[in-house]
This record gives sequence, structure tokens and C-alpha cells, in this order.
Amino acid sequence: MPVSAELPNDVDALKAIIASMRVNHAEEIDSRNAELHALGLMVEKLKHQLVVLRRGRFGASSEGLEQLELLIEAIETERAEIRQRAGIAFSAEEKAQPKRKALPEHLPREDVVHEPAADCAHCGKPMRRLGEDVREELEYVPGRFVVHRHVRPKLSCRDCGVIAQTQMPSLPIERGKPGPALLAHVLVSKYCDHLPLYRQAQIYAREGVEIDRSTMADWVGRCSALLDPLVEAVGRHVFEADAIFTDDTPVPVLDPGRGRTKTGRFWAYVRDGRAHGSNEPPAAFYRYAPDRKGERPRDHLKDYAGYLHADGYAGYEALYGDRIREVACMAHVRRKLFDIAQSTGSPIATEALQRIADLYAIEKDIRGSPPETRVAVRQAKAKPVFEELQHWLEARLTGLPGRSALAGAIRYAIVRMKRMGPYLECGICELDNNAAERSVKGIALGRKNYMFVGSDNGGTRAAAIYSLIETAKLNGVNPQAWLTEVLAKIADHPINKIDEFLPWNWREKERGDKLVA
Repeated sequence: MPVSAELPNDVDALKAIIASMRVNHAEEIDSRNAELHALGLMVEKLKHQLVVLRRGRFGASSEGLEQLELLIEAIETERAEIRQRAGIAFSAEEKAQPKRKALPEHLPREDVVHEPAADCAHCGKPMRRLGEDVREELEYVPGRFVVHRHVRPKLSCRDCGVIAQTQMPSLPIERGKPGPALLAHVLVSKYCDHLPLYRQAQIYAREGVEIDRSTMADWVGRCSALLDPLVEAVGRHVFEADAIFTDDTPVPVLDPGRGRTKTGRFWAYVRDGRAHGSNEPPAAFYRYAPDRKGERPRDHLKDYAGYLHADGYAGYEALYGDRIREVACMAHVRRKLFDIAQSTGSPIATEALQRIADLYAIEKDIRGSPPETRVAVRQAKAKPVFEELQHWLEARLTGLPGRSALAGAIRYAIVRMKRMGPYLECGICELDNNAAERSVKGIALGRKNYMFVGSDNGGTRAAAIYSLIETAKLNGVNPQAWLTEVLAKIADHPINKIDEFLPWNWREKERGDKLVA
């Protein structure tokens, strides 16, 4: 039903609705401003603590300093994101802060000229130059900084007095000086290369470019809000698949109230049909949760229907039924047996590994084949091997001590193999869940570098950017080049055409442009 059909025809009633909306909006702005003020006070307090620690540490562990640095970074980023989403302007107090430093003189300048039409749009006569406006923008070209001078000449018509000047292109960050390539570099460095902002600031300072950590935190928060529609588009694409993969990994999260860290989780949902010859692009969608309760994946997958490749986590059990079918993972079975074979040299574990290897050899031969071909080959070749492995494991189990590690691994294998039926029956299903496990490997490696996430909101923000970066990588797209163009255009891009910015569509556009050129 059209919105207009739900509105009253009475003018006074309409005025009352508008007045109510204004009051609600004002209350929301007041609430957000109070939240920003509280976060600002917390930042000032933490900065003071940081100064005191730096002055008196005398060889103390640097971990406490890094924790404060990351906590301040998380709060400053959160403030920027709140301001961007709510459209809140800077307060008078914030405007009174020291102005930005001029861009370093030693950096090379490159002019980007936005020239208006040479002839008058009104009378068609030639225009003459009046002057120009110049705006400098700090950019990052891989390996070096450069300043782009956006030059906008002013032309005037001698006959009719018309003045023409090209409009300045929209900025990713209004009133800011960072170009889209620099913003993309900061995001990729933080979320792909796992470099916290304060470390990036140290690196840039060595190149003679002073960018305060709080400035970059503001950039990250605002970019995160800008990119939200694109992240949602990636999620929609993933959950439209008939088969997906999922896994989760822990991440330490700062918990200032308790003076230590807590454990959050990143959940990965991956669509990748390349193994069965699908032309649909692969994608990875991440969600953050403050714990590992079963309600988390149930919420993430509440609208999904299809096959779910997953490990044996009990939280998935409530999902399985007519809407979602479980596909268990042979890689988890193999891993337990492999550990025993390595540590004890068990002949039973070693033979089990060889039988599993025979199944993987069959998969290698049919990788990339259409689903119907994969099902036919699996039924003819893999099913006899699979069923013989089940019977063989059950027979070996009867002769082992019940509490031995090998008996535990075999029991686990028997239980999980009973849940691998779809792998043999459906050509779009896989023998393992490795697609999802690969997607969380980068996060696990990054933990060693950044140590922890600054807050739950920081975890949500990280999951969103991880979704974009990992999806770009899955599609063979350079995340920095792609995000550079997205950030340059997304502020003015129609929300109903956001799919044009998805990595695979961007790649095809780039390829088409090169062919035309």
C-alpha cells in the first residue's frame, strides 16, 4: 500500500504527525550528542593515563600501553561512526580544537584540473579565464604519498557575463583532506594487514607525513558507515546460495569495566560454488558476536534455506531440519586421526588417513565439474570407499580401550560421517568445510599482531570490513584498488544500484573499460 494512502487527509492531523517526528528526531540527536560527549570524556581520561604511563614506565611491559592505544583508537572510531550515521555536526568545542596541519611541502604535487566548457552555455561565445580555486587532497599511491591539487578554473563570458566553474567532486569525508586511495590504504592496512592505527601513524611519520591516530580513527568510523550498504549487499548474495559454509573463531575484546579482556567471536558465512562449476561469484560475510551462544548462528541464519557445511558445534543443532540440511566435515575427522598418527604412529590412524585420502583423490578429479557429473562419480566411486571406511572404523573400535585417544577420534569420525549424506547425494555439496576455515585463517593470524579488538562495536565494524576485503580477495580483486573507487563514488551512488560496486561487477567494468581503451 502506498505511504500516502496511510496518511490522514486532515491538515491538523498531518501537522501533528510532522511535529511528533521532529520531537523524536530531536530526542535522538540529543541522545547521540550525550553519547558522543561521554565518549569524548572517556578519551580525554585515557589519553591522560597514556601520558602518565609513558612518562613513568621505565622498562615496564609495553602491553599496557598498547592496550590503552587500542582502546582510545576504538572509542575515537566509534565516535566518528556515530556522528556519520546520525548526521551530527561537530560541536563548538570540537571546532575549537587545533586546526589540521598543512600538507607537507616536501610531497610531490599533481594537478587534477576540472575544466568547465570553453564556450558559454548561455550564448555560445568563448569564455575567458577569471581565476581558479584550488583544494589540496592527501593521497596514497602504492609506495608513496602525493598531494592532489584539485584545480577548478573560473571562466566568464564577455558578452553575457555568465561565470562557469566545474563543481568539486564529492568527498568520501566531508571537510576532510584524505583522498579515497589513502582511506582505502588505511582500511586495508588495519583490517587486511592487521596494523593498528597508532602503528600506521608511526610508519607515516617516518615518511614525513604526520597523521594523528585520532584523525585516522575518525576516517575509519566514517568510512565504515559509508560502506554499510555494500556490506549488506554481500550478505544478501551469500545467503541466496543453495549451499554455504560456516565457521567461527575467537577474538579477545577489551573489557575496560573489568580491567581485562573477554572473548568475542567472528562468524564466517561463505558462498563458493567454483568446485561444482558455478558461475555465481564467491563471497564471504562475517558477523561479530560477544559470545558463542547457539542463538548467534540461529539469528544470522534465520532467513537462510539450503545446505550448511559446518563443524560439530552443538549450537547448530536447532537449525537443522527441513529448511537447513547439515553437511558435516571430513577435514575435522581427518585432523583428529592425523594428530594421533603423528604423535603415536598408530597403524590404525595411518590406514584411516589413507582411506580418507582416496576420497579426496576422487574429489580432485571432479573439481569444477557440474553437479550431476559429481553425483554420478561419487555414487560410482566414492560411495563404496566411504561406506567401507565406516564399517572398517566400527570394526576397529571394538578392539580399542574405550578411553583411549584413538577410540575417541574413531567415535567422532563415525558420528560425523553419518551426517555427510548430502555430500554423496548432492553435487553442490563438498566433502569438507575448508572454504569457511580458510576464511577465518586471516583473522586468526591477525590476532597475533593486533592482540585484541577494542570493543564489541569495534568487532562489528571489523566484521563488516572483513566481509568486503575477503570477498574482494575471493574474486581476484585487489581490495585497495577496489575500495579506492568505491569510496570515491559511494556517497553519491543510488542505494538501489549498490550491487554495481560488488567486486565481481567492478572487475567486469574495469575489464570492459580496458577493452574500450
